[in-house]
Amino acid sequence: MSNKYDVIIIGSGLGGLVCGYILSKNGLKVALIEKHDVPGGCLQTFLRKGVKFETGMHYIGSMDEGQSLHRFFKYLSLTDKIELSRLDEAGYDVVSYLGDRYAYANGHEPFTDILSRHFPKERNSIGLYMRRMEAIAERSPLYSFKNMENPYWLDSSNMQIGVAEYIRSLTDDEKLQNVLAGIMPLYGGVAEKTPLYYHALITDFYNKSAFRFVGGSDIIVRLLCDSIREMGGEIITGMPVNKVNFDHNGATGVTLLNNQVFEGSYVISDIHPALLMDMVDTPMIRKAYKKRIRNIQQTLSNFTVYIKFREDKVPYLNYNYYHYPGKSVWDGHFFYMHMCDRQDQKFVRSAVLFESMSWKEVAPWKDLPPGERGAEYEDFKARKAQQMLLNLEKQFPGTISHIEDFWTSTPLTYRDYTGTLEGSMYGILRDKNAPAESFISHLTKVPNLFLAGQNINAHGIMGVIIGSVLTCGAITGVDQLIKQIKNA
Repeated sequence: MSNKYDVIIIGSGLGGLVCGYILSKNGLKVALIEKHDVPGGCLQTFLRKGVKFETGMHYIGSMDEGQSLHRFFKYLSLTDKIELSRLDEAGYDVVSYLGDRYAYANGHEPFTDILSRHFPKERNSIGLYMRRMEAIAERSPLYSFKNMENPYWLDSSNMQIGVAEYIRSLTDDEKLQNVLAGIMPLYGGVAEKTPLYYHALITDFYNKSAFRFVGGSDIIVRLLCDSIREMGGEIITGMPVNKVNFDHNGATGVTLLNNQVFEGSYVISDIHPALLMDMVDTPMIRKAYKKRIRNIQQTLSNFTVYIKFREDKVPYLNYNYYHYPGKSVWDGHFFYMHMCDRQDQKFVRSAVLFESMSWKEVAPWKDLPPGERGAEYEDFKARKAQQMLLNLEKQFPGTISHIEDFWTSTPLTYRDYTGTLEGSMYGILRDKNAPAESFISHLTKVPNLFLAGQNINAHGIMGVIIGSVLTCGAITGVDQLIKQIKNA
């Protein structure tokens, strides 16, 4: 195996895999280096007692012909090789709030019609909300494939408006305010900080169309890895990068934990930028920049219960369920969704139940290795899981009696297996009050060192893919790359 490459990519999450595909497709010799035994990051799945669970990528949107993710998937040679199951178009997401359930329907008019049944006096406000969500999405050229000649890719005007303040400006109805903010768990939002921009992109993304992967999101990992290898790239697993190497001109490659050196003309980091800073020692990266990166607030993590049901007992829910126990959706939630094993599924075999959790709750065990955190930690997890399952039972009576087994993960699990700071679900928290301070560019002061992943541009499958296009475009030329994608 050669140790000289055109591009070395640290990490093989979605951002690293997409960068590896794009650059290999453009004739560059690429090596992806992953510290874990398997690639994929949050696209990974795992098996327990014969059933599969997804770790991060649970459903996707905008996959009908001509829609944004469908066009990117065509370019990535994924469209014809994955199987998707469409979520209920009359309610792909259901928000449970103060005793009522509100369905999010695909399409502007159906969304407005169905929600207006609960809020008949607010029909105009709901319609205006949906039009604003689409308008913001349309202004993002790499999201909408429109206005491609415009130089910007982040809508700065909507980066300085908060989600909560915008929704409050639409309506005085506090219940509707909370219902419209009901997808907050998809971006780990904070009421007075999260910019409207991110909320709008996610809302429009799923409102266009919504799907689950049949059989799990790891199909994306397998297909991208196969394509990268077929195009001459290499994927090296089970070996952490210890440091990035430099000379006076820029990055020269990386040194692995076993002291093996890989040389590269370009280096792309798909790991959390704060973790990269621990691998970087060059005067081109200033201490002030490192300090800023390390001090950016992270989004919350979660506690997850992975549930295996008895065969043919629990009807399959073809929607995602958000439940808010308090008066404000910003103060806490649980998020429940079923795993899709096959088309036209009648019963569910596995499901995931999430609840937001602060890093502080698991901080006492943060320095202990997995499997060695002791009885107190195990008791903590067991109590938390039982409480969450009791809350689920209140929403779906009879569910607990059909549970065959369950497993749990905490923010510590998320930190250990995804490399995010404090087990954060979505990386850095974007703050509309300090947009420049909480924004990280794909470019660095080192001319051939670039960043990718959910902390660049935006999180989620679309945000990460668009960020990867920008990163690769800095190497291949972004105009040429955009033409390739449009012509795919």
